[in-house]
Amino acid sequence: MPKFSRILRTVTFTALLAFGAGWQTPIAARSPALSYTALPARQQALVDDLERRTFDWFWQSADPKTGLVPDSYPGQSFSSIAAVGFGLTAYGIGVERGYVTRAQAAERTLATLRFFAAAPQNDSEDDAAGYHGFFYHFIDMKTGKRAMRYVELSSVDTTLLLGGVLFAQSYYDRDTPQEAEIRQLADTIYRRVDWPWMQPRKPLISMGWTPGGKFIPADWKGYNEGMLLYILALGSPTHPVGPEAWTAWLSTNHLTWGTFQGQTFLNFAPLLGHQYSESWIEFRGIRDAWSREHDLDYFENSRRATYAQRSYAIANPGHWTGYGANMWGLTASNGPGDLVVKSTEGDRTFYGYTARGTGLDYISDDGTIAPTAAAGSIAFAPEIVVPALEEMKRRYGADIYNRHGFVDAFNPSFHVHTPLRTGKLRPMGWVDSVQLGIDQGPIVLMIENWRSGFVWNVMKKNPYIRKGLDRAGFEGGWLRADTPTP
Repeated sequence: MPKFSRILRTVTFTALLAFGAGWQTPIAARSPALSYTALPARQQALVDDLERRTFDWFWQSADPKTGLVPDSYPGQSFSSIAAVGFGLTAYGIGVERGYVTRAQAAERTLATLRFFAAAPQNDSEDDAAGYHGFFYHFIDMKTGKRAMRYVELSSVDTTLLLGGVLFAQSYYDRDTPQEAEIRQLADTIYRRVDWPWMQPRKPLISMGWTPGGKFIPADWKGYNEGMLLYILALGSPTHPVGPEAWTAWLSTNHLTWGTFQGQTFLNFAPLLGHQYSESWIEFRGIRDAWSREHDLDYFENSRRATYAQRSYAIANPGHWTGYGANMWGLTASNGPGDLVVKSTEGDRTFYGYTARGTGLDYISDDGTIAPTAAAGSIAFAPEIVVPALEEMKRRYGADIYNRHGFVDAFNPSFHVHTPLRTGKLRPMGWVDSVQLGIDQGPIVLMIENWRSGFVWNVMKKNPYIRKGLDRAGFEGGWLRADTPTP
């Protein structure tokens, strides 16, 4: 498995292609997903606490003047535009849960949208936040300009930013000057994205562009976190791509459709690929041509992917410490470092930041568990996720759970005393010392989607989302013409 660059993580993801007794039974034979209200009090308290702490990460780490959210926190960091998108959405959750007032959330959201609407857009190396409506993957926390020269203008990270922008457009619907400005700015930011410009190899959409290297020689193709990207590109009222783009994106699905760890589904190894788009859009009950042909929706597909990851941890072919029915979760995350360690199991290769995962497309596993892999899948399979979160906190909580919830990752198999880029060694192994915005985001959004459907219901009202889904060929469920919007 090739090593991943932290900076180009969104490019390399796709370029590289206690409820446990019944884990081996077919998905269709299982009972309906567990509801929050059916949890015992101790597990409700766990979920409540995790949601609040994870929300606080966004609220306390963001710059209140610019709205920019850091890539990682605590500590000094550049801003991740994807983290900003998750943050904009988390603020609405904070209102609904009573963590902050609507006025406070609107003020923070307005500051963020004003900043992005005014941020310079041009083709210079160093004096721009973006170009053609897209934004650089990482930007300076104060100036908003490209953080480093090797950072790409990112199509998918811009998409995750826009997820939050469009959430704000639909959530802040009151007849006040402040909320009217939020809606107007959100519309401006979305409408100016020139999606066809990011198609040097039509009908696919490129992963990105740099002033020096121009378009990245890789496109979003095959089931992955690019799902939301194509839906937003199809839904644009100003610069849409053609419907053939969706067909092209799906064209390699046959390569990863199959049975893995007892589940038959469309594989994508890191769970982020199943979580990111579904943090904003509920795919349960709606189907495009591909999912109709395979008699499942993408929500069910993600549920099966979640079960497959757990089954892999139970099998534990790598003999990593701690893995089991309630200790699992592989996705893109920090790790202890890039080195090879000799052990009784043979040479063990450990990675820093990489897209860990397991599936038919690839397996990348160095014993590093990312809590977001399980927590961000809570809406898909709460009956196996909640016990996993409970066990992680029970077993390792003193080291991995802090004021902002779970740290980004931990590795009970790593005990090497060596300089670390991030994290620290504890008696139980390596533990990270920060949280990442793109891993915190799915935790808070998907907890709330599971509890109330809140983010999904807000996005169902957005005309651009509905148009994009319609042009991609989705039908049924809440998209039916006679189905009222929430």
